[in-house]
Amino acid sequence: MKIVTDALEQVGLEGQLIEEIVNTGRFLKVREGQPLIEPGMEAKEMPLVINGTLRVMREDKEGREIFLYYLEGGDACAMSISCCLGTQISEFKVVAEEDATLWMVSMHYIDTWMVKYRSFRKFIFDSYHDRFDEMLNTVDGIAFMNMDQRLMKYLLDKKQSTGSFVINKTHEQIAQELNTSRVVVSRLLKKLEREDKIELHRNRIEVL
Repeated sequence: MKIVTDALEQVGLEGQLIEEIVNTGRFLKVREGQPLIEPGMEAKEMPLVINGTLRVMREDKEGREIFLYYLEGGDACAMSISCCLGTQISEFKVVAEEDATLWMVSMHYIDTWMVKYRSFRKFIFDSYHDRFDEMLNTVDGIAFMNMDQRLMKYLLDKKQSTGSFVINKTHEQIAQELNTSRVVVSRLLKKLEREDKIELHRNRIEVL
């Protein structure tokens, strides 16, 4: 359990709360590409990311997706908390961007910890604030950026979330997440390569 304790200490939670979270939670390992939350699901557990990266998206009735933000080590899924506290079903999708280890905590305890522990209230409010800012950035990108700017921002966000300059994505996968066509993505990636911002390889992109 040391890996869980260390992760919780890093986000500023107090010892007694950490002990309760450890005693009431469970490990869950998800592999790259594995869905964790689907639209229509009822959120019964709050995932805390121990390591790895999750990708949060919106999906319409036709199955088209748009990328919202990443969840990384030490992050909590504020949307799942919101669904639970409001007794609503999920309207978003969470998928493992890479192999990830999660600590799953029953939503049954969230209300109690919010009242009992100031550090937990701060952690939840900070999570809401950070996720809200990231969604605003996504909205700004859609509203005010050209597609080549959105694509470059997407690549830089991916690099930051994984800590790697190499992005293992196909052009089709990127197009789905940006809600555009593969042809457009391929053309803009070629343009970024000519500008010496990236290098293109088979099914991977290197950010320079």
